[in-house]
Amino acid sequence: MPLKCIAIDDEPLALELMKKYIADFPALQLLHTFEDAVSGAEFLKKNKVDLLFIDINMPDITGVDLVRALTDKPMVIFTTAYKNYAFEGFELQAIDYLLKPIDHKRFAAAVNKAVEYAEYINAEKSGGDECIYVHSEYRAIKINLSDVEYIESMQDYIKIHLVNTPKPILTLMTLKSVLEKLPEKQFVRIHRSFAVAISKVRSIHNRKVQMPSMELPVGNSYADVVKNWSA
Repeated sequence: MPLKCIAIDDEPLALELMKKYIADFPALQLLHTFEDAVSGAEFLKKNKVDLLFIDINMPDITGVDLVRALTDKPMVIFTTAYKNYAFEGFELQAIDYLLKPIDHKRFAAAVNKAVEYAEYINAEKSGGDECIYVHSEYRAIKINLSDVEYIESMQDYIKIHLVNTPKPILTLMTLKSVLEKLPEKQFVRIHRSFAVAISKVRSIHNRKVQMPSMELPVGNSYADVVKNWSA
């Protein structure tokens, strides 16, 4: 089934370009376009929408405020001519953030992310657990679970360390909340600051867990868990 979408932008030319781009993708079904945020908000209250393309900087109400006020939020792709709005897109967990003038190739990449995320949600409902999505660098990032080495807590943020990838993925999420998304038999918390992928553990010795890239400590509260798991 195609993703039902609408587009909201107070610039008629930008809206026409968006309509043209959307028409190029069979995975999208355009229900309506709006030149003002208030009309778009009313439509969203009464209709089921999978994906919302919305400009951030509009005169009556900003796209950020509109999305923040929605009770049942669809997937969101923000569009704007201003780079300084990127954090708001991150805060609201947007699928992507497109800077005007929008390139067709860049638009296609954002649509593909939305399609993949919709497939992920459907798979998650049916018990699939091959990947997760987190929000990082102002967009949704797909992470294959087989690539995860360990996860590091940094208070309200976590770093997800991937195999053969020097730069971890930083996202606004607690270690507890991300573990709730992960299969219990594949990931184990070994410390208040660390959880590891069991398949990536090389050895356990003297309250230390050796991972491919580094050695991690085992916390006092997790010693029995690791002992039983490694027995």
